[in-house]
Amino acid sequence: MVHSASAPLILASASPRRLALLAQIGVSPDRVLAPDIDETPHRNEAPRLYAARMALEKAHRSAEPGAFVLAADTVVALGSRIMPKAADREDVRACMALLSGRRHHVLTALTLIGPDGRVGNRLSNSVVAFSRIAPAQLDAYAASDEGVGKAGGYAIQGRAAGFARFLSGSYSGVVGLPLFEVAQLLRGRGYPVP
Repeated sequence: MVHSASAPLILASASPRRLALLAQIGVSPDRVLAPDIDETPHRNEAPRLYAARMALEKAHRSAEPGAFVLAADTVVALGSRIMPKAADREDVRACMALLSGRRHHVLTALTLIGPDGRVGNRLSNSVVAFSRIAPAQLDAYAASDEGVGKAGGYAIQGRAAGFARFLSGSYSGVVGLPLFEVAQLLRGRGYPVP
């Protein structure tokens, strides 16, 4: 792995999925931090603005002089409604019931703070359409616990792929980190992406 010795890369995310996705493009952060921020949406906040604000706050909370800091936030939006991160099986079932038979947007906002303090931002906007999901399928998916802790209550890289009849945009963005946009941001700031 090639790194600029004077500019380490910090990933401002506790997500093992994001770490694994970065590895796919040959990027290995020097450190991983889990910034503690208030993730409550503002009243009437648009999903894309919320995602961008969360990524920016995570990056600023993890910023260190002379380091690259990469942060991301993924939001599942049904119209103007921000779907929650499912806290438990009931949340998973409720989210999936709402998404059943409908199209929704998966927005992943990125913020990169360079060693010079300059900030770059990108937003990946993907559209996913689920087939109609029968009640027994909703129960079985919720019982798998796969969707717990996930935006919108599902993981596209897991069993939920069986419900996704259409996806337009960035598959890795739906998983949680749009790799094309990440590579563009890093290269644009001089970080060596293989």
